[in-house]
Amino acid sequence: MDNLNLINSFSEFKELKNIDKATMVSVLEDVFRNMLIKTYETDENFDIIINLDKGDFEIWRNRVVTADDEVEDENAQIALSEAKKIDPSYEVGEEVAEEIKLSSFGRRSVLSLRQNLASRILDLEKANLYNTYKERIGEVITGEVYQVWKKEILVLDDEDNELVLPRSEQIPTDFFRKGDSIKAIVYRVDMRNNNPVIILSRTAPEFLERLFENEVPEIFDGLISIKKIVRIPGERAKVAVESYDERIDPVGACVGMKGARIYTIVRELRNENIDVINYTSNTQLLIQRALNPAKITSITINEEEKSASVHLKPSEVSLAIGKGGLNIKLASMLTGYNIDVYRDTEDEEEDDVDLKEFTDEIEGWIIDEFKKIGCDTAKSVLKYSVEDLVNLTDLEEETVEEVVGILKSEFE
Repeated sequence: MDNLNLINSFSEFKELKNIDKATMVSVLEDVFRNMLIKTYETDENFDIIINLDKGDFEIWRNRVVTADDEVEDENAQIALSEAKKIDPSYEVGEEVAEEIKLSSFGRRSVLSLRQNLASRILDLEKANLYNTYKERIGEVITGEVYQVWKKEILVLDDEDNELVLPRSEQIPTDFFRKGDSIKAIVYRVDMRNNNPVIILSRTAPEFLERLFENEVPEIFDGLISIKKIVRIPGERAKVAVESYDERIDPVGACVGMKGARIYTIVRELRNENIDVINYTSNTQLLIQRALNPAKITSITINEEEKSASVHLKPSEVSLAIGKGGLNIKLASMLTGYNIDVYRDTEDEEEDDVDLKEFTDEIEGWIIDEFKKIGCDTAKSVLKYSVEDLVNLTDLEEETVEEVVGILKSEFE
């Protein structure tokens, strides 16, 4: 096996995997020196010259010319008669540099060297990939879908490194085919069986934050700060923003002219509904903004329990709760307060009955479930269909039907 073939194969590998020349040369030299130590029990009097650009290398052994009957160490000394075969002008005491051909080590040693070299470079590449992506955590990358499986998608980056997008990190409405371009955030980097695994995410709040940074120059430049993001991926998100420049409207800047900026983000997130609100340190005002578009009558806050009781007109309750309870759930996540909504009963019909009057027929925990969605009277419950009540609460359909029957009988 000649030197050219040995180096070329790994030189090409190096170019593909972005291992720098200095590191490649260091690895090659270390592998060769290990082979020398196994063969000659030392590598001290050997010089190794590696030229990656040309794809070749040379190994030279340096020995001192010694009288024929005084040679004690064949690795460090060469008999005068042997030296003169190389060059008749050599004299005792001079140093002889002799090139050692790779073929002289034997086929087994060369094969062992190749395996060792391949293993070292692969380990180096794994470490390089791990460190590179460890520094890119939180960064948005664009890759190509290479393979789609039931539980995950295999993505290739610009350098053909394999990245993984698990089903749990995909937006529920995501649908990709092989060859599609995909955008995601580098979520974390794991080591499995000594192999780096780069995990991507499209559901992390940081992904939405990076998208805003890309689309809104004021955020990228630091004029607007994103204080907090909460998401139910594919459904709805709330983003609290604050401006450090009084002349800049943070909400308007994020939405853009005629919604141009936010539309790009919404489209990337599969039509996820995004509410952008102006952040404030005033808790009551923040809760009020978080519950938009509902108009709040009054708010009572319990700081010890981190809860808030919000009173609204009956017509505003459904807006505050939102479809499937998403609006109130996200508002609670954004503000950090457990929010309960209540109807103002001043305008309600006089013959309505408070749910607590039914405790002898309806269990207390069931009544609490209805109160969580702002239904604290019989008629406020009956305004919803059974299907809507099942979707808004955690109650079974059979339970809801039983409660509705009890409440209806009150007015019959």
